[in-house]
Amino acid sequence: MPSSPKPPPPRIQIEDPAPRVDCGRYPAKACVGDRVNAFATIFKDGHDVLRAVVRFRGPGDSDWREAPMHRIDAHVDGDRWQGTFPVDRQGIWSWTIEAWTDTFATWRSEIARKVEAEQQDLSGELSEGRVLLQEAASRAPEPERTRLTAVADHLTPDAGLDPELAELVARFPDRTNSSILEEPVLLDVDRLRARFGSWYELFPRSFGGLRGVTTQIPRLAELGFDVLYLPPIHPIGTTNRKGANNALTARRGDPGSPWAIGSTDGGHDAVNPELGTIADFDALVAEGQRHGVEIALDFAIQCSPDHPWLKEHPEWFHRRPDGTLKYAENPPKKYQDIYNVNFDSPNWEELWHALRDVVLHWVDHGVRVFRVDNPHTKPLPFWEWLIREVRQREPDVIFLAEAFTRAAMMRTLAKVGFNQSYTYFTWKNGRHDLVEYLTELTTSGMQDYYRPNFFVNTPDILTEYLQHGGPPAFAPRLILAATLSPSYGVYSGFESFENVAVRPGSEEYLDSEKYEAKTRALDGPLLPLIGALNAIRREHPALQQLSGLTFLETGSDALIAYARRHGEDLIITVVNIDPFTIQEGVVVVPADLGLPPAFSVVDLLSGTERYDWNIGRNYVRLDPGYRAGHVFQAVHR
Repeated sequence: MPSSPKPPPPRIQIEDPAPRVDCGRYPAKACVGDRVNAFATIFKDGHDVLRAVVRFRGPGDSDWREAPMHRIDAHVDGDRWQGTFPVDRQGIWSWTIEAWTDTFATWRSEIARKVEAEQQDLSGELSEGRVLLQEAASRAPEPERTRLTAVADHLTPDAGLDPELAELVARFPDRTNSSILEEPVLLDVDRLRARFGSWYELFPRSFGGLRGVTTQIPRLAELGFDVLYLPPIHPIGTTNRKGANNALTARRGDPGSPWAIGSTDGGHDAVNPELGTIADFDALVAEGQRHGVEIALDFAIQCSPDHPWLKEHPEWFHRRPDGTLKYAENPPKKYQDIYNVNFDSPNWEELWHALRDVVLHWVDHGVRVFRVDNPHTKPLPFWEWLIREVRQREPDVIFLAEAFTRAAMMRTLAKVGFNQSYTYFTWKNGRHDLVEYLTELTTSGMQDYYRPNFFVNTPDILTEYLQHGGPPAFAPRLILAATLSPSYGVYSGFESFENVAVRPGSEEYLDSEKYEAKTRALDGPLLPLIGALNAIRREHPALQQLSGLTFLETGSDALIAYARRHGEDLIITVVNIDPFTIQEGVVVVPADLGLPPAFSVVDLLSGTERYDWNIGRNYVRLDPGYRAGHVFQAVHR
């Protein structure tokens, strides 16, 4: 048979590239300034020496850049490779992997073995080497071409094994029969706030409306908060308005729930007159910008019975066969003051566009962060579309998913575009539970797309740990949240140790701020600790990443210790999670943290306490009434 004009299929296999989410269905995530680690399993039949690069390009780029890849397996002939590339701007990046046979390095390996075996006649091998050098010379510019040709003309075994020659030839590889991934892998690069930030949540009506909140911005900035999150600021309906403690009948003067959105004063694009005006809101955003505090708004897709949409678009809502509207429920909770929209409406496209326009309305007023209420009860295709639409208009927008639901739904919301997500951290109070959950978040593949935000409490969630642990339970949860997750949040009242539930067995607050206004001030006794933690977080890159987490042995389930490393920055945190009892124990520092046999640690929370530590066991004692934990920086003695 005549020979085929086509080259044979590539023999090098490239498998399991990472980070890649669901076989490339969704992009993995990174932030501007990151150095992204790309991985793949690369191998070939036989014993040839392989080379590989990760090729990458940013949004709008036509040309590929590349960075070298190296084997990372513990044994010499391992097949897992890693390469690192920088991302310097927002948008969708592409990366791929190219691998080829290094024929000259393969030849050198053969020559080295034969020289070591003291074989004398290598003339055939040297003839092969000369051809390889001549081919490399044809790919090289001057003066490298002349040098390679000269070596080829007088090639000896010693000359062929010269490391400098190998390095020179490697600069001009033959990639004719290289293997490349069938499809590039996508990477969604956000601004830093998508991963790292300290959030504070408050109800404007408890701080004197929008103007009162504006006066709090300098203090929030001083405390180190990056994001101020406001529950819905829209007009509140009067029909079926809830009273104090979720009473079915409101008394005169009861303000109602902010999540019962809409009245004759407007809907999702309006400001509740009791809080102020749109001009007051714009002034709040501007004050936040002056102090580096972003304003996050709640995006809740639900309507009070008085929302304008019920008259303008009745087809957007669920109706029973008898014609009555179906209010929202999450048994045993009932929300008689709220109607959900009908995403199966025949006019669903019009509904989608209206909801998108609500978000864009607030984007036009300077909002770049949205906390989305119960996204798991709305269609995933809607979120994928809406987030893409909004971020095409304004790439800086960040969406936080408030979805305390099944794990698969929480993970998929992150995949379809949510930049951050609430988590199960709120209920993880024991050492084993915390280690297990953080291990899942940081090593299971979730770390490629799921960015946690560890809220210590919310208006809906007052955990039993806080209820029964009293004030000593608050500091441990705060330290854990601030040092385990790059993003964390505090709901107003936490800093004052509010922990009384409406009834035993409930996680609802007594006299919940969801149904009544309070008189608030930023004066809680826990604020100094919050400010200290936020300052530490800003100073130390190790606390701005989800990666680099190592749990340390303590010998006690009442103590939890862990190290976080990013580059040269290393932070060791140890916390007493027993709010009732003084705990004594050890922190076992392993040798693989890279610390010297003997070193010192400085407690960053006090700034003055210094202890001599070493590789191995180190004594700690934590009194919940005095000090819940240490945040140590390791320093040389």
